[in-house]
Amino acid sequence: MQNDKFKNYLHLHLLVFIAGFTAILGELISIEAVSLVWFRMLMATILMGLYIVFSKINIKVTKQTLLKFAIAGIIIALHWITFFGSIKAANISIALSMFSTGAFFASIIEPIIYKRKIIPYEIIFGIIVIIGVFIITQSEIHYLYGIILGIVSAFLSSLFSVLNGKFLQTHTATVISFYEFIYGVIFITLFIGVMNSGIPENFFSLSISDFSYLFILASICTAYAFIASVHVMKHISPYTVVLTYNLEPIYGIILALIIFPEEEHMSTSFYVGAFIIIGVVLMNGIIKNMNKMKNEKLMAN
Repeated sequence: MQNDKFKNYLHLHLLVFIAGFTAILGELISIEAVSLVWFRMLMATILMGLYIVFSKINIKVTKQTLLKFAIAGIIIALHWITFFGSIKAANISIALSMFSTGAFFASIIEPIIYKRKIIPYEIIFGIIVIIGVFIITQSEIHYLYGIILGIVSAFLSSLFSVLNGKFLQTHTATVISFYEFIYGVIFITLFIGVMNSGIPENFFSLSISDFSYLFILASICTAYAFIASVHVMKHISPYTVVLTYNLEPIYGIILALIIFPEEEHMSTSFYVGAFIIIGVVLMNGIIKNMNKMKNEKLMAN
């Protein structure tokens, strides 16, 4: 039993490592962000569709639910576009550091969606996060566009996560993701068509390396990661999963420094700001986990 739990913890850290590696692939893929996300979502949709067929999963939902999934699908598409756009406009370190500000946005969005009171310490943490962002912006002002895209991406990610939390109360992650990816592909297709008066002729002209990296991104980092994370959450508490996923920027930045040492070498002020942001995110997760355990003990008594 203890051995199985240890395996699930290792599996969880593998998933977080995969999440961090997503940013590396974003840097390695040469096509621009909108096209990158379109291919990622299309490939992931096909792979998840095959999984649904072979697993014989029931995917019937109401029209009202489909509309909700469609909105969430557009949000995740925009999140990925701005995230990879941040990498293209700046670098991996900037994109992942700004992505960490999502915890601050979640502290504002969650009370609105779940109709609960704002937790005071989350506001304090939010102010500290803003200070971290300010320090990074001051030292890396030449990456301002990438910083803005990263912050927008973090906001969209938080909104998407909170909405999915509501969906998971009544639907499986596989069904939710499948429909969200479908509508994400439709949205991006329409966006590209309108912006370019049709699909560009060279849109499907991918190099072998780009196709290979895209397939890894869609299969391992998207389809597999989405399905596997649900399996892990059956054996490990959601709070532990969320807390562990907060290590994603750390894994990603370390990988970026190893793989792209010249492009990812940043100023000392950047690392101070990034340390503040990521530290606050981890502390927020730890406090939430402690409060959760305390409440469970009180209920048990």
